[in-house]
Amino acid sequence: MSPSFKNTASFGKRIEFYIVGLMLKEGLDIYLPLVDDDAIDAVVKKSDGSFVEVQIKARSNKVKFGSAGLFAALTHEYRKNYWFVFYSERMDTIWIMSSKEFIKEATQLKTGANAGKRTLHFNGRNTIKQLEHVKPQFKKYVVKDFKRIIEENPDE
Repeated sequence: MSPSFKNTASFGKRIEFYIVGLMLKEGLDIYLPLVDDDAIDAVVKKSDGSFVEVQIKARSNKVKFGSAGLFAALTHEYRKNYWFVFYSERMDTIWIMSSKEFIKEATQLKTGANAGKRTLHFNGRNTIKQLEHVKPQFKKYVVKDFKRIIEENPDE
């Protein structure tokens, strides 16, 4: 295995643990599945005893300029009690969306090899200043903590 492949392949898992660590630091009760075959990276127990499933997606600071907030070709259909946590390393930004919000905001590809998959592009870019920024319509999903996951009902 080449060092660059190893770094790419392990980046997602490292960020999953980073995000889970932040959740634990906030006092959330987190359970981690041993196998990731159902797009569930963590299960969070809410104060009422119910559980929600969480999928964590990340972009490294090594992606090409303009793609720091691009999450492409994601397979997803609506799931009750399901949350996405998106993280951009270069932008140092976390977005949280429910399954319903993700479906509303994502573009579903109609043709090609990825037909049916969904894409979100959270960031815009300023090519003159070489800066990436959160698009205005996605600022409402930017978070500094994980309260949405434990306090909100994503299906209302």
